[in-house]
Amino acid sequence: MPRANRKIKAARISVATATGLSVIKLIAGLATGSMAILSSAIDSLLDIFMSGVNLVAITKAEKPADKAHPFGHGKYETLATLIQSSIIALSGLAIIAESVRRLYLGSELRGLEGGIFILGFSIIASWLISRYLLRVARETDSSALKADSLHFSMDVYTNAGLLLGLVVIRLFDIPWLDPILSIAIACYILFEAARLVRHGLRDVLDEELPESIRGEVENLVRAHSDLHLDFHNLRTRRAGSQKIMDFHLTLCRHLTVEEAHRVADHLEKRIEEEIPGSDVTIHIEPCESENCDHEREHCPHREKILPLIDGFSH
Repeated sequence: MPRANRKIKAARISVATATGLSVIKLIAGLATGSMAILSSAIDSLLDIFMSGVNLVAITKAEKPADKAHPFGHGKYETLATLIQSSIIALSGLAIIAESVRRLYLGSELRGLEGGIFILGFSIIASWLISRYLLRVARETDSSALKADSLHFSMDVYTNAGLLLGLVVIRLFDIPWLDPILSIAIACYILFEAARLVRHGLRDVLDEELPESIRGEVENLVRAHSDLHLDFHNLRTRRAGSQKIMDFHLTLCRHLTVEEAHRVADHLEKRIEEEIPGSDVTIHIEPCESENCDHEREHCPHREKILPLIDGFSH
């Protein structure tokens, strides 16, 4: 299945899962009167919205470059990540406010056994969908799906904490623990929102790609050292799952424009094959060595690389 289709399929499954979990948690929260379960239901309702945002963003991001967006639409995914983090943070603050109110006014809990069962089911479902989304995100290098996976992973831990708390409340009859648990969940939500903001801002501010990817590019270029004399000024950045990079390549001054273009084109294709999602631009520079006193027809470097160039596919 093409990469774009896999991302869209994963986003659709995420929307469906978030919808199902939010409905059963909302019913359980209203039935038991538990703020902890209601906070988890609110979190799942936000998952629906955020998964929907991801679906739209990924669909937009996979569109090819056009006249208005010559660098493509990859930053739609970054925008989705920032929208998610903002909404996650707001939900965390709202949960804290309601939990503090309940601490002062008190609340009545009932039928916690059903809530415990629902949370157990939610833990399993959230873990399965988070693993699936993370796998697709890694395979397609999608920042939006990574953010979605992170949110479902967060649900696993928060629901596990809630489950334990409800068991304790049920066994020892301490209802004030319910809003305390909600506040703990909200603090964790705010922490995760801050992480998402940091991740999204890296793309907005055109931060360099990880050193591992830069090293891979450099090794690929060095592996073709028989074609060029030097390379420098490697610059990289990210736009969603698209990795944009450019660098300067020094070639023999005696190569024709067509020959130099074929060398650059060959390198660009090799990098894009080895690093999925790459968009490579190479700036060609002529050799300016003062020691080169060969005529074009007798240049040993040109004579050495011409057979290699002729072997490239047009």
